[in-house]
Amino acid sequence: MRSYQPDLTPPWKKSAPAPEVPAEPDLVVEEAVSGFCGAVIRCEKTAQGPTVTLEDRFGKHRAFPMEPRGFLLEGKVVTLVRPSAGGPVRPARTASGSVAVPGARARVARAGRIYVEGRHDAELVERVWGDDLRIEGVVVEYLEGVDDLPAIVREFSPGPDARLGVLVDHLVPGSKESRIAAQVTGADVLVVGHPYIDVWEAVKPSSVGIPAWPVVPRGQDWKTGVCRALGWPENTGAAWQHILSRVSSYKDLEPQLLGRVEELIDFVTLPA
Repeated sequence: MRSYQPDLTPPWKKSAPAPEVPAEPDLVVEEAVSGFCGAVIRCEKTAQGPTVTLEDRFGKHRAFPMEPRGFLLEGKVVTLVRPSAGGPVRPARTASGSVAVPGARARVARAGRIYVEGRHDAELVERVWGDDLRIEGVVVEYLEGVDDLPAIVREFSPGPDARLGVLVDHLVPGSKESRIAAQVTGADVLVVGHPYIDVWEAVKPSSVGIPAWPVVPRGQDWKTGVCRALGWPENTGAAWQHILSRVSSYKDLEPQLLGRVEELIDFVTLPA
């Protein structure tokens, strides 16, 4: 007969059982080992055991084994389990992929700002990041171009309590935009940009229902040229409203824009 062996592990060294959480679609968790953070897409049975597939905010998918204490939910260790039919509804996500905060009130606007080039840029940022911006108290304004950006920044007078972030279209080496952006410096101002001629191109073609954004010959108005090439009426305002209506979340935008907007939000909300 085997003799009884008492467990001499001190109580403070024993791992407390982690709560079990159903892996409902859209639940946002972090895999404990890799740090990969994403929303639950599906659960599957495999020869090695059950797995869960996560999708991060850039659309990348990764599958992980559903091991005990294998994930973090809002910073706390949990064990994911397969959801049961009719299970509880999990927290929803905002259009930007953040966990929604039901009933959250908008914060009083910060002194800091995010500037974007035009109205279309501002409307797109509002559509995807609007909930996040209101909770953080960040106001987005548009400039109608960046030709006067250095003077605008000087007038704003960025400081530790009033950081300024600027999103520039077509910020590529050798462009007019890059030369203007290079004139803006300072610890409390950040200028970033995406490579697209216009923010229209930052919307994935598949979301708009086209194979690709047309190449418009130099010398032509780009937006009008896009409408012509796609056979749309040459009404750029109506065309933009059609494009915007096809955007429901971050999944409809290109990573080159997603990363830059997230960077600006982080910058202007950093503690002084």
